[in-house]
Amino acid sequence: MAATAGTVSRASAPERPRPLMQRIGRAVLPAYTGLVVIYLFLPIVVMAVFGFNDIEGRFNFTWQGFTLDHWQNLFNRYPALNQSLLNSLTVGIISTLVATIFGTLIGLALTRYEFRGRTPLNLLIFLPIATPEIVLGASLLAMFVSAGIGRDLTTITIAHIMFNISFVVVTVRARIAGFDRALEEAAMDLGADEWTTFRKVTFPLIFPGILAAALLAFALSIDDFVITQFTAGQTVTFPLWVYGASRIGVPPQVNVMGTLIFFIALVGIVLWVVLQRREMTAVPTTVDH
Repeated sequence: MAATAGTVSRASAPERPRPLMQRIGRAVLPAYTGLVVIYLFLPIVVMAVFGFNDIEGRFNFTWQGFTLDHWQNLFNRYPALNQSLLNSLTVGIISTLVATIFGTLIGLALTRYEFRGRTPLNLLIFLPIATPEIVLGASLLAMFVSAGIGRDLTTITIAHIMFNISFVVVTVRARIAGFDRALEEAAMDLGADEWTTFRKVTFPLIFPGILAAALLAFALSIDDFVITQFTAGQTVTFPLWVYGASRIGVPPQVNVMGTLIFFIALVGIVLWVVLQRREMTAVPTTVDH
């Protein structure tokens, strides 16, 4: 009875109010996080909103009214803008595919195999990441001019593959570093050859890392301005067109295209998150013998 009474008295005792500084400390982190999120996404929101701005004249800097005309006539008013976006998408897709394939193979080789020159190669992979873009662009320009190669869409693609490979290697290596080789050994013990093991075990498990590397490579390619400026020649990509148009006024169609690109990237990120969650929640099946 005494224990019960003591329990009741403790349960009925009023909770002590938390000190003021403790309550402020608990509120600081959520507030700080919210401000950072607003800081990150505010330019994107402004870009999307001004795609609906009913402007008069060339400058799309002040809100003048709502209209859907820029979305309905997205590809009808500026043929040069359409071509520049097509050039950027072409370069981005090709460079992403090539850089992802090469970068994945290099990442597998550096993580799993011992060979002569492995240590220097590990260091060299980081050089394109650490080197300023303007230095890379000037170096590529000198190389193409010295070799007598005309600058066009091909040279832009070569340049983008060059700097994207390093980012793919770093991303894929981070994924492979935590890979359990016992899963491959188990598959081969059950009769699978090396190719079947890679296709049914290794590749599905490292695919989220490969997808993340491909998304990063595509984003870097579609966004690049400095290196593209040095290697483009007369070819105009989307960033180059926007930079040229900014001197006389950027049309709202640029905001619309930027919004579409953002949502395409967002779909890719959501797909990657879904794959990650499926992998984390997947329960390995067991076979009773």
